[in-house]
Amino acid sequence: MLYFFLLVPPLRHDLLLFQLCSHISALITFLDNFLTLHIPVCPSLSFVFLSCRSQMGNLLKVLTCTELEHGPNFFLDFENAQPTEGEREVWNQVNSVLQDSENILFGLHSYKGAGQEIRDAIQNPNDLMLQERAWNLVCPLVIKLKKFYSFSLRLEEALKSLLVSLTCPPLTPTQHLEREQALAKQFAEILHFTLRFDELKMRIPAIQNDFSYYRRTISRNRINNMNLDIENEVNNEMANRMSLFYAEATPMLKTLSNATTNFVTENKTLPLENTTDCLSTMASVCKVMLETPEYSSRFSSEDTLLFCMRVMVGVIILYDYVHPNGAFNKSSKIDMKGCIKVLKDQPADNVEGLLNALKFTTKHLNDESTPKNIRAMLQ
Repeated sequence: MLYFFLLVPPLRHDLLLFQLCSHISALITFLDNFLTLHIPVCPSLSFVFLSCRSQMGNLLKVLTCTELEHGPNFFLDFENAQPTEGEREVWNQVNSVLQDSENILFGLHSYKGAGQEIRDAIQNPNDLMLQERAWNLVCPLVIKLKKFYSFSLRLEEALKSLLVSLTCPPLTPTQHLEREQALAKQFAEILHFTLRFDELKMRIPAIQNDFSYYRRTISRNRINNMNLDIENEVNNEMANRMSLFYAEATPMLKTLSNATTNFVTENKTLPLENTTDCLSTMASVCKVMLETPEYSSRFSSEDTLLFCMRVMVGVIILYDYVHPNGAFNKSSKIDMKGCIKVLKDQPADNVEGLLNALKFTTKHLNDESTPKNIRAMLQ
């Protein structure tokens, strides 16, 4: 029988750990070489050495684990993660929503509005031709706005499906995210879409102007007992809901924040920590991947870095809404100072909108419990 001895001289704790891990790594390599050379000759040794190698590998993982001290330390493959059989059903449901996201963004990006035509109609109330021109231009725009709003409802349901999968016992949030990377990637894609949508929406004031004109005109025509075909598409109830949606500065983010809060409220048997830990873990993973060259170098595109930054900001905002104390409190499981620093280390043009999102769309930033240095970093 073979015996292995690790002879380690007295050292400082961190150096001792480093040397011990080095010995174990060397031992694993030795076992691999030994198996390759000798098991074909002596198959009975296979079980013994494979078991020994497995135990050494687990020991090395435990010894080098930094999750308890520094947060989760694993790579989320935002570029290539594919669903396992266990993820497939939820992944298909969510994918049917996400596959329309680029068309939604394209439609919003190409939204031109009817500002001039509306101004002409308002300034010349007796000119029926100008009234008709403005109305005929606004109606298709309102149908487009309904499409965006309806997509937000589908996105809300997709988010809830992912939250169910990524927070359910007995696995921890870290285990869920590490083992169900395709679902984690979809969660990230929802947040990425959401911030992109809201960034675009904030640059298009015509949306609210067009919709306000539509509602005023509908009300006036209803008083005159005129039947309008568009009311079959956008009735009064739908118009009210759309009005609340577009009144928000960041309507998609507000939708997801409400959805996450409702998910926690509706699932009373699920501990709040399951949801907040899922969000804080994803924020921590994104931060580590952004600040660690070993991880960020694995991305094949620079766009993935921006993707990762948007996701980090998105989960911080959700955490801030869901957790009673918010994301900025000293008790928060999110390293806000580290997250903000990661953003500020990027080119200003890439992160201005994200820093503004943390400043203006979070719930607890201006609480008295927020450390002054954190608040100062976002000034």
